[in-house]
Amino acid sequence: MLTLSRLIDDNKCYETVRQLRWPNGVCCVECGSVSVTKHGKHETHSARQRYACGDCGRQFDDLTGSIFAGRHQPLQTWLACLYLMGLNLSNRQIAQELNLHKDDVHQMTSELRQAVADKRPEVQLSGTVEFDEVYVTAGHKSQPEQVKKKNAKDGGASSKGYSSRSKLRGRGTLEKEKPPIFGMIQRGGEVVIQMLANVQQQTIQPIIQATVSAGTLIYTDEYDIYARLEAWGYAHKSVCHSAGEYARDEDGDGFCEVHVNTMEGFWSLLRSWLRPHRGISQEKLPIYLGFFEFVHNARKRGKALLDGLLNLLLG
Repeated sequence: MLTLSRLIDDNKCYETVRQLRWPNGVCCVECGSVSVTKHGKHETHSARQRYACGDCGRQFDDLTGSIFAGRHQPLQTWLACLYLMGLNLSNRQIAQELNLHKDDVHQMTSELRQAVADKRPEVQLSGTVEFDEVYVTAGHKSQPEQVKKKNAKDGGASSKGYSSRSKLRGRGTLEKEKPPIFGMIQRGGEVVIQMLANVQQQTIQPIIQATVSAGTLIYTDEYDIYARLEAWGYAHKSVCHSAGEYARDEDGDGFCEVHVNTMEGFWSLLRSWLRPHRGISQEKLPIYLGFFEFVHNARKRGKALLDGLLNLLLG
């Protein structure tokens, strides 16, 4: 288990990386050989060990091939940044804590979130699963060309000092700057969330069939995009929120098993997680979702979560 003292000591940071990256001993990053010998230290980082492979001749060090290689910020700063991300601090707060420029922190957190989102393990759901969707506000921050296109399409509404969102009706879409997030959660298990361009049957079908085992019992609300779940090979029961129904006991055991309350509870957690990160763009929203999906499924916090994040990034 990591301790905070290991995050402020350069030698211990590199020792931690070695332990997580090569738990069974150092092996070559090129050919995987264990015929590796130490080959001095890095010129500017004395704690960073160099190696030479006896089989392929490749020379490498503790960080070669990892997300932490070739950085101007020291390893301990990257690990501290990752730890603070796990605590859900905003970029501004992380910059203050680490005494860094906000632009440096923005770049670091973006790359770390992207790496976690890309490397997080694929999740397979089965048993009893709930589906639901939520809509969040996300525009085109730092994408001036996209903003110009949006303003032109809206007839210049945004340039007049008000948002066209106030005129929107119906379900959200990417074009309306209210992207839908589709969620699937296994009761007592893991969750999968994904931003979509829209919520339609043809959009969600491939995601569902790639993630949820055939024959799984699925609970939803009455939204008609779920009407073909049985045709797709799933058992399906729903509650009718528009009629004031939020849970139903179908088998008479006194337990209301038909509901999507687990998924709706998750949406509350997601909203709380996103709240400190004001103004997330559509372009960046998927990596925030991917990072939070991993954090939620890891079921760890603090130092234990940092250990899991590092295992993922160095694996």
